[in-house]
This record gives sequence, structure tokens and C-alpha cells, in this order.
Amino acid sequence: MKKFIIVLSFLVLALGATPLAFAQDGVETLCLVTDLGRVNDGTFNQFAHEGAVAVSDEYDLEYNFIETQAETDYAANIQTCIDEGFEVVVTVGFLIADNTFAAAEANPDVFFIGVDQFVTEGPENYVGIQFREDEAGFLAGALAAKVAASIESDTVAGVYGIDIPPVKKFRNGFENGARYVNPDINLLGVYIDDFLAPDRGASAAEQFIGEGASVIFGAGGPTGSGGILAAAQQDIFVIGVDQDEWLTSFGAGETPGSEFIISSAIKRVDQGVFDMVAALAEEDMDAFPGGEVYLMDAALNGVGLADKHEADIDDAIYEEVAEINDLLVEGEISTGVDPVSGDLMEDDMMDDMGDDMMMGNTIADIVVASAEAEEAEFTVLLAAVGAADPAIIEALADPEASLTVFAPTDAAFTDLLELLETDAESLLADTDLLSTVLLYHVIDGAVMAETVVTLDGEAVPTLLGEDFTITISVTDDGVVLNDAVNVVVTDIEADNGVIHVIDAVLLPVVEEE
Repeated sequence: MKKFIIVLSFLVLALGATPLAFAQDGVETLCLVTDLGRVNDGTFNQFAHEGAVAVSDEYDLEYNFIETQAETDYAANIQTCIDEGFEVVVTVGFLIADNTFAAAEANPDVFFIGVDQFVTEGPENYVGIQFREDEAGFLAGALAAKVAASIESDTVAGVYGIDIPPVKKFRNGFENGARYVNPDINLLGVYIDDFLAPDRGASAAEQFIGEGASVIFGAGGPTGSGGILAAAQQDIFVIGVDQDEWLTSFGAGETPGSEFIISSAIKRVDQGVFDMVAALAEEDMDAFPGGEVYLMDAALNGVGLADKHEADIDDAIYEEVAEINDLLVEGEISTGVDPVSGDLMEDDMMDDMGDDMMMGNTIADIVVASAEAEEAEFTVLLAAVGAADPAIIEALADPEASLTVFAPTDAAFTDLLELLETDAESLLADTDLLSTVLLYHVIDGAVMAETVVTLDGEAVPTLLGEDFTITISVTDDGVVLNDAVNVVVTDIEADNGVIHVIDAVLLPVVEEE
């Protein structure tokens, strides 16, 4: 018999979606469920609440919120909003996503908006608000490195919460941004398995100060805030997260150490919540991407840096960081961080990168540039490569290599979702599986289209091995692989090979004895 090895069909970072047909009248009621914490905790809970308050005031909505005390309360808190008849439920945080998805499926007449939640082909009444935390972190890292250099230091640090994707995006973005400014900078950092442990955050900051850190970034809810409060009160420069922590954690200048917070890596959670609820209040279902993601990045001013306020730092440094932000917006540079999982796109990828970071013309460069273009393609392929064996991205980025890549479109990966019998996170974690499938899409040597058409009826070995071949057929409609997959674009040339675009994912077949 034959056994098919199924590929990751990872999630599409797309703004487009089919409008909800069932929305007839603008909503009038709104309920918010926080992640662990409170609506005045100075984190994204507060920012989401502020967005909810603003949109409720703007559209005269009835608004209520529930503060979550334990993860076991997530489902019950959501159900309370539903039982009390609220038309829109906003849930805050990555950890509450599964409960939100289940509630959306069970309650199709209620709208759900999930902050920091990834949704693809989900219920039409559910939208996930995602942020490019890696971009905000990258800018914070660049600022940290420049400030450190200005005081003749070469060490910066980060105090992070649980290593879920948004936090990993902040950390890896921060570290890559610091390396972008100073490739030799000394980076310190720790994940802490609790978002509500300011004392542990403070202890970590104390340790990093002892190791020479001159700037400390806190990205982990109250845990991270505890770290930067402790550091700032010892005259160490700090950077906050999610919202402007000078206003929140440092009491708008009233808390000791406020002059040492140099900025915050902001996620405009308030704006994201406002936008999605406003779309429902205005019955503008074209603006509500049901079943998908509303992505806020630097280009949309969805992430960025807060003002410096009291910090005694040269304005020229902030102007230089603003120029880096412009390069991110224009796609001239990349953070080097997977925008979904938060993992590095390649181990040590930043070591040899300077001002021309990721601006070559290898196969890897083309895939990254396409994924970050205005009309993005290959976003799913990029996520899969980022989660697979680092040797794959190294091969695709090797200027001395000679390869042919059959690259599935985002739509091809999306079509495969219905075949999966597992969740995306589990697949993303399966490095062996991802690597197997990706290698099956690569053959040795740069084979241009004019050569491909001469291979009619032949089985071409892939990098997966001699036993894993792709069968090529030339038909009246074009080139077909494995009798099922069409080549839709040919001859995207790179310095180290060529890309042919295909409309479905190739699945290796193993003959079982």
C-alpha cells in the first residue's frame, strides 16, 4: 500500500476575506475578557480595554469586561459574555485562543475578536488580530544598541514572559535589531514561565545588571514590567512593551526611575480592537475579515516605538531608528524572524548582516521579499521553511548552490488545510515532517523551463533522496508534476538557481513493503 506524508499547511497572513453575509444590523453591545491580569495592568490587557472603551464611546455601545484570574477561567468568562447577551466578545491573548475558537464555532450569531490570535479558515464570526511584534522588537533592539554604544557599552538584555509566539517575536526581533546596529553586541535574555511575576522579572534584571547590561527590554506583561521598573530605579536605561509604559508602569513620570525609560515597543492593540468593533458597529463587513487575520504591522502603523519623554538621550538616535523603521515599511530590510511562529528564520542568520541585510538575490532572498511585498506571496512557504531544519534555509541562501525549487503558492497551502488531521502548532513543531516535505520540492541543479519541457515522462530525483522523485509531464495546458500539480509560473531566476511556482503542495509517496 501507499502512505502519503502530509505537509504542513501553515496559516496564511492575509487581510482579505469573505464578508459575513449574516450581519444585518450594527452591533450595540460589547464584552471583553482579559488574559491573566487586569484592565489597568499597563499591558496589552489595558490597551485592549482602552480600545474597547474608545469604540464604545464612539458608537454608543453597551460595554462590560471580565478580568481573568486563572487560565482555567477562560471558557467560563467567555460563556458569561455570551449568556448575558453580548453581540461582540473580545478576548485578549494567545493563551485564550482555543477557547475563543470553540466559542465562535458554537455561537455563530456572536462575533469574536481575538487579540494575538492566529485564525485561518476559521468561523466567519471570528477574526484574529495579529501584530508584527518582531518589527517592534527590531526597532527596540536597534534603539537599545545605539543607546548602549552612546555610553560605551556593548551589552543589552531582555526579560521575557512565557515563550509563546508573540513573546518570541519580541525577543528575536529585539536581538536581531541590536545585531543589525552592532553585529558584535553582547545579548542577554531569559524567558520566565509566568506573566504575573514582577518579582522574578526584577530578579532577572538584577542579574543582567550584574553582567553589565546597560539597556534592558521587558516583554512579558507584569513580569517584564517588574524587570524594567527594578532596572530603571538603579539608573539603567529600559524599554517597555505593548503600550507606552512611561504612561502606565512609570505613572506618567511619577514613579521613580521614569527618566530612564527610553521608549516602549508598542503594539496598537487599542487601534486593532477599535477597527474591528467599528466595522461591526457600522455594518461594514468588507472591513471585518471573518475567519482570518487582521494584521497590524509597521506599514499600517500597527507597531512601533513610543516617545522618549524624559530620557536624556540624543534626539539624533531616535531619528536614526526612525530611518530603520522606514526601511522596514519599504521592505528594504527584514527582521529575520518568522512572522507567525516567532522563530528565527535561520540560526545565526544575522551574524554576517550589515546595512545590506537580506538584500541579495538568492532563492531565500526572493522568497522573503515576496512574502513581505504589498501583494504578498510565499508567506506560508516562508513560515514552513523557518520552522524546518535550519540547513534548508542555509541551502536556499547559499550563493554557491545550484538548485531548482518548485514553490507552492499560499493558496496551495490553504487548499491543503482540509486534508490535515492535526492543528497547525503541532505541525509547526514537527521539524522532521516539515523538512521531509520541503526537500521534496527541491532538485539539484538550476533547471530552466526550456529544459523542464524536455523531461516529459521522466522521474527526477529530489533532495529528499533517489527514492523520492517528481514525475514531469508536458501537456497541452503546460507542465504537470506527479499528474496533479500544475506549474503556473516559470523561471524566477536567482543567483543560486531558479524558482518555478506550482498550484498545489507535492506530497512524497513511500512504497511500503
